[in-house]
Amino acid sequence: MVLVAHQRERDGGDTTQSAVMGNKDALLGYAGLLPDMMAVISERRGHQPRKIRPFQELSENLEGSLCRPQRTKWKKRPSCSGGLDTENTPNELIQQWSPPHKKLLTSAKGKENEENVFVLARRPRKRRESSAGLCWDSLPDELLLGILSRLSLQDLLRTSRVCKRWHRLAFDESLWHSVDMVGKAQLDAELGQVLSAGALRLRCPHTCIGQPSFKSTEKLRIQHLDLSNCTVETSVLEDILLHCRHLQNLSLEGLVLSDSIIHSLAQNTEFVRLNLCGCSGFSPKSLAEMLKSCTRIEEINVSWCDFNNLHVQAIVNNIPSSVTQLNISGYRQNLTMEDVKAIVKRCPNLTNLDLSDSVLVTTDSFPVLQELSSLRHLGLSRCYQIHPASLIDFEKFLNLQTLEVFGLIQDSYLPILCKGLPHIQINTQPFSTVARPTSSSRKDRTLWGMHCRLVYKH
Repeated sequence: MVLVAHQRERDGGDTTQSAVMGNKDALLGYAGLLPDMMAVISERRGHQPRKIRPFQELSENLEGSLCRPQRTKWKKRPSCSGGLDTENTPNELIQQWSPPHKKLLTSAKGKENEENVFVLARRPRKRRESSAGLCWDSLPDELLLGILSRLSLQDLLRTSRVCKRWHRLAFDESLWHSVDMVGKAQLDAELGQVLSAGALRLRCPHTCIGQPSFKSTEKLRIQHLDLSNCTVETSVLEDILLHCRHLQNLSLEGLVLSDSIIHSLAQNTEFVRLNLCGCSGFSPKSLAEMLKSCTRIEEINVSWCDFNNLHVQAIVNNIPSSVTQLNISGYRQNLTMEDVKAIVKRCPNLTNLDLSDSVLVTTDSFPVLQELSSLRHLGLSRCYQIHPASLIDFEKFLNLQTLEVFGLIQDSYLPILCKGLPHIQINTQPFSTVARPTSSSRKDRTLWGMHCRLVYKH
């Protein structure tokens, strides 16, 4: 039925030369040869002689039906012309016209996959052409560290989120050697992260400190630490100082300590400045042991601590001779004249001494203090046993530069005293600067005279 319909189409003037129509033309040719083939078969069976067409003519007709020139009004595609001349099925032509085959990646391991092979196919990726400029990934670590060292604290933290490599470089210890966290009200894990990053200097006074949670038991590199007037539990402070062995300058002003903390401080034998002003919670024995181990300390502030007479005796009898600046004010009835004599004897190189608010100190201390040839600054504020008229005796202290006697003389008498002691500045500093990280008169953000590179709040 198909061939009859096709013959009618051709007789009706259909000249379409598609691949399907060509196949139908070939089948129509086969049908025209069928009567002759049946006659040949019948003659052979009946042994009747008959003139047989050579099979060469049959072959020519078969080839000619597929390979004869075909007229078409469409231009031949160069990519498909060969296929029309050699193929006789449209499926193969479709395969030639289809996009390139995907690359086959065979993943067959083991005997169980020898028959059924699991094949992964994917198109090959085009390589990106390298840009004309430099790529960040091509820069060495040293150059990236130099760039990161110019960033602020906030920008450095944002940079650490870019990728793993930048996170590693952003927390390199060379970038975190000095950090100022003033203005950060709460410090929890951040404190442990900053200290673990290798910070040498850290300033975070008046901060509420939670649990820093150190990830390792390694000792910290911190050398200069200011925790003045922080809100922190004693156990947390013990954990922080337990990891410190290289402290040189430390301020724990106004904190509640413990014997364990004092014992940890004793392990830092490189102390230069120690500020324990207003501290409490530790025994005289632990205080004496710490002073014995800190043989290099130069400045110490133990004023206004919750001390009794035993604490004062522990200081007087164990203070290192290397101390050049001492603030032992605020002990009223606990600091006696004998204690003053012991201090002068143990520390002959004192340049700054503050005995303020010690009511047992009298004018008899003047000859003793005169033995300190290097004394430059002296504080005797509110030592009420000293008569104002006796202050003129300080004209014998040729090297003395400043004298603090707040509460001893009236403002009207101060000009007269200044005329009598022209080489001495009187009542210029109401607060002592001994071992304190930042003096009250300075508005900069230094830490014992050192600036911090990374600043939380400008």
